[in-house]
Amino acid sequence: MARKGLLLILSSPSGAGKSTLTRRLMGWDATMRFSVSATTRAPRPGEEDGREYFFRSRAEFEAMVDADQMLEHAEVFGNRYGTPRGPVEANMREGCDTVFDIDWQGGQQIRNSALGRDVVSIFVLPPSIAELDRRLRGRGQDSDEVIAGRMAKSRDEISHWAEYDYVLVNDDLDATFARLTTILEAERLRRDRQPGLSDFVRGLNREFETR
Repeated sequence: MARKGLLLILSSPSGAGKSTLTRRLMGWDATMRFSVSATTRAPRPGEEDGREYFFRSRAEFEAMVDADQMLEHAEVFGNRYGTPRGPVEANMREGCDTVFDIDWQGGQQIRNSALGRDVVSIFVLPPSIAELDRRLRGRGQDSDEVIAGRMAKSRDEISHWAEYDYVLVNDDLDATFARLTTILEAERLRRDRQPGLSDFVRGLNREFETR
């Protein structure tokens, strides 16, 4: 039976494994869609409109906000970022789930939006703060100063764990991914996400009447 697509929000402190889990999830189910954000910042070399971001002028972005075409939005380092509503609603109509790799603030706005009842939110925790620090340093991409800033921000991010529907402790990537897919499969089977179910049951009742 056809079902309505859901909105899957994944949040975590940097280094907890959210982005890796998101990539695995997209490979696990080719029908899933990744939410592409809109931004007012200029494209970087190699970036394409509609792939990395929807690149918009500040006036265009603010017009979308005023027209209620953004599910969430924020200003970061002088640039606007947000999630356009249109592509997400199209995914839902097609029965495709949309994955959001966003922080707790963006997740909160989406949960409070008109599409909030279709949200499944998951927070990913590290097994320990020492392990979180080790993972950040293991990337070999950031200076000690940047890592210190990420660690400082992590405490505030972790404080919002109780706002989410599910919480996963990523102590083992394969086991955590298995738990993630179990959650998604169960949420897809919720009665209110299967709009054809009522017609199906009516058909069963008609069969009783013709026996």
